[in-house]
Amino acid sequence: MDASENVVAKVLIIDDGNADTLELIKQFCVDNNLIGLKTHSDNVMSVLKSNVDLGGILMSESYHDSPQGGVDLALKLHKIRPELPIFLRRRQTASLDGLPERAQGCFCAAYHIDDMEALKHSLRDFIFSYYFPNTMVRGIQRITEDAMLTYFRRFSLTCETPYIVKDSIVCGEVFTLVPLESKWCRGYMMLQCENRTLKLDTASRDPYVKPKIQRISDVLGEITNMVWGSFKSHYVGDEYRTLMSQIQVPMLVMLEEKNISFGSSTPQLCFKYTLTDLDDQSSPPVRIYQRLVFNLSWSPEEFKEVQVSAQELVDAGELELF
Repeated sequence: MDASENVVAKVLIIDDGNADTLELIKQFCVDNNLIGLKTHSDNVMSVLKSNVDLGGILMSESYHDSPQGGVDLALKLHKIRPELPIFLRRRQTASLDGLPERAQGCFCAAYHIDDMEALKHSLRDFIFSYYFPNTMVRGIQRITEDAMLTYFRRFSLTCETPYIVKDSIVCGEVFTLVPLESKWCRGYMMLQCENRTLKLDTASRDPYVKPKIQRISDVLGEITNMVWGSFKSHYVGDEYRTLMSQIQVPMLVMLEEKNISFGSSTPQLCFKYTLTDLDDQSSPPVRIYQRLVFNLSWSPEEFKEVQVSAQELVDAGELELF
């Protein structure tokens, strides 16, 4: 269950190029930590209105039998998902020059199939603009899995490769939100999922305490609190008391549209956990999405894990002398 060495991003491919062009784009995705997703042209709008989490869109200038079909579609897509960067593959040039003025604002960059290096630089600017230390990524996954297994002890747990999104979609019916603050970061962590009823364990380690029927919302807050506590002890230490008075930025939550905005286009680090009931294999798996957005402050070069000595653990009551 170790995190991958590289964080990936999912991109939607909307391109009607020939087989050779699509193969080049496919290989580019493989080489640059992108997971390419395709859909039929009739389904593009419904896919983007769903809760599919994405880091961006790769689109061709011509689409659906129209020389400007991709540009026309981008105008519609930008209205419903303005936070997603759209990269336009053009036939003659690698710039946005010559496009209608109202269309240029829909795209973050243009590229030509013969110069994919330019697209690589654009990805770095608009999707992979944040560097996430691998030690931090692995550590957050580990402490989250430990917290989840406190309540899902009779479940197997897997985690997909961590990935980056630029959207603001809420996945599921219930989510928790908690601030994360240190000298090297300020932002938020969310856990999101469908609110199902399951047979779950209590936090007690007593083997005679039987699991009971609970809704996920009954324990999601406790899991979030456990992850927050571990994050604070591993990566913040005694800094927390000096950070409580810092300014916060208002968030906009649109429950009807399953959308939450943090007031910026900051990339979000995401984890997708799948829990499978070992006692009831016929039960659908539980999927919990974890998102971290450091929209207020981000200085990864200052990141370091707090080193705790044995004496400190004794003083805190977590260890005792034998």
